[in-house]
Amino acid sequence: MSMSNPGPFAGGAPASAGADGYAHPPSPPSELRAWLLAGGLGALGVGVLVAVLTGILGQTHATVAPPPVPVVAATPAASTDAQAPSVQPGASALAGSPSPARQPGEAAGFLDATETPVTVRWMEGFYPIYGTAQRTFGVNWLLLASIHRQESAFSTSPGTYHGLNFAHCCGGPMQFNVRNGPRTTWDLVSGSYLYGPRPAAYDHMTTVHPSIYDDFDSIMAAAHLLSADGAGYQLDAAAWNAAYDYYGHDAAGVLYADEVLARAISWSQHGFCINCGVESSMVDAVDAAYGAPVRAALSAAHAPTHKPRATAARRRGG
Repeated sequence: MSMSNPGPFAGGAPASAGADGYAHPPSPPSELRAWLLAGGLGALGVGVLVAVLTGILGQTHATVAPPPVPVVAATPAASTDAQAPSVQPGASALAGSPSPARQPGEAAGFLDATETPVTVRWMEGFYPIYGTAQRTFGVNWLLLASIHRQESAFSTSPGTYHGLNFAHCCGGPMQFNVRNGPRTTWDLVSGSYLYGPRPAAYDHMTTVHPSIYDDFDSIMAAAHLLSADGAGYQLDAAAWNAAYDYYGHDAAGVLYADEVLARAISWSQHGFCINCGVESSMVDAVDAAYGAPVRAALSAAHAPTHKPRATAARRRGG
């Protein structure tokens, strides 16, 4: 070490140094940070202990499986007199009864309305409800789910849980008509929730029952209505007819029933697929078997009638 630059202890303390020989004595470290750290660790430990004791920590989400599929439906063949749905053109539909404001353009929007992506976690809330409805009313849950998809994209469409649709007639996950009185479609089946056990918890449970906005109340009512219209476990002509009744008896209702049943049949064959589209080939097969005869009957019922024109010989009395 160079003696020309002595250290602090070499020649005594500088005149400005403190009593301990340092010019700027260091301040003792603050203990506040240590206390805060200790307090935070203690609170975290207490929280972990409570979570362990209550079973919250380490609990993983249990996957909810869809209900069992009662039957695997065959792709329908072209219509025969024995299998064609016996729907009378112009008859009053129970569920849909769409107003004139609802019908224009709606048929073209069926596919677009069902393109909202839906998560598996979201769908798991509906599986217990579908299962209860299937057991209670003997209706294939795939038909019920397909209508749920068609009506509100599995309850993800805007306005599902409040207000009415653009036609101001229908609302809720299953789009029940509450304006086709004097006794509305909803009035007919609103008490259907009483026939099956309500799940302990699910999304959008209302405080007052029945409600078209409560998933359980609405889906149970739809299952009851489909059953009353003849639907069962088979995805056949009776299921098509029930879907047709659900929407309404017009050309749009034919396309609606075609798509609903085609989707349900495809699910039964290939497995339930939340975000899969409707196979056009299956829609064509369903239409050929069930839709085409009804559409033909509708056209015939609305075709203008013409009296044969008198020939010149008749006009002359010849």
